[in-house]
Amino acid sequence: MKTTVKKILLFPLNLIYSVSPKLALKILFRIKNGYKLNFSNPKTYNEKLQWIKINYKNRILPKLVDKFAVRKYISEKCPELLNDLLWEGFDAKKIPWEELPNKFVIKVTHGSGFNIICTDKTKLVFKKCEKKLNRWLKEKFLKCYGEWFYGVEKPRIIIEKFLDDGSGKAPVDYKVLCFSGKPYYIIVDTNRFENHKRNVYDLDWNLLDNVTMDFPNDKKIEKPKELSRMLYYSELLSQGFPHVRVDLYIVKQKIYFGELTFTNGAGFDRILPRQFDLELGSLLQLPEDK
Repeated sequence: MKTTVKKILLFPLNLIYSVSPKLALKILFRIKNGYKLNFSNPKTYNEKLQWIKINYKNRILPKLVDKFAVRKYISEKCPELLNDLLWEGFDAKKIPWEELPNKFVIKVTHGSGFNIICTDKTKLVFKKCEKKLNRWLKEKFLKCYGEWFYGVEKPRIIIEKFLDDGSGKAPVDYKVLCFSGKPYYIIVDTNRFENHKRNVYDLDWNLLDNVTMDFPNDKKIEKPKELSRMLYYSELLSQGFPHVRVDLYIVKQKIYFGELTFTNGAGFDRILPRQFDLELGSLLQLPEDK
């Protein structure tokens, strides 16, 4: 859905959220997930993610969801996972295009989908990119989604090295679901920018072929040789949180950090069967200390 159309459609919910966040989330949840949200006794994974938005106010979250600020956290835990940072700043017009390599990735740090993947700089229209990036910098996260921690840090532009696995496409995205500091499942996203597919595996790399999470299943991919190391890093980075999704990439046997997400899919991904939504929910222990 186009961003402008989405904003128009959700404008009434943004107003409702300003008065009653719970009511807005209940309405949006029913529309997106197809069942009633129970705030007083949440059972499913998606229900508990809504509870997290309202009640879990960990002050470190704004830094950990910002694509630039999180680099400091990663540098203190496992600096070997960080991708090379080629440039960062607050104005796209200051990007030193001539100094950049032929391939790179540009990201705006406060949102989802604010990315430009460049695999051939000669085909990039710099002025057009600058206009788009500066427009993205001004975008506000949708209030009615309830993810208060996005956009708290001042948004900026970062340019990172293109992680090239030889295919010319974005590498496979491994998203490790961790609960109370332990990894339990791995979401694997393939062809994210063309024909997005998504599989879910357990820690022994058994494909849960009856489970879908918002995107159709792909064929089973080979178990990565680096799986045990990915799980080690995921456990390391998830300590101290009731739930976090740790995103990692593997390129030429090296593991790279992607991002940390505390409300996977904003709690609006369609999870089937319902039993898996409940199973994930049973793993998410809501903190007593909010």
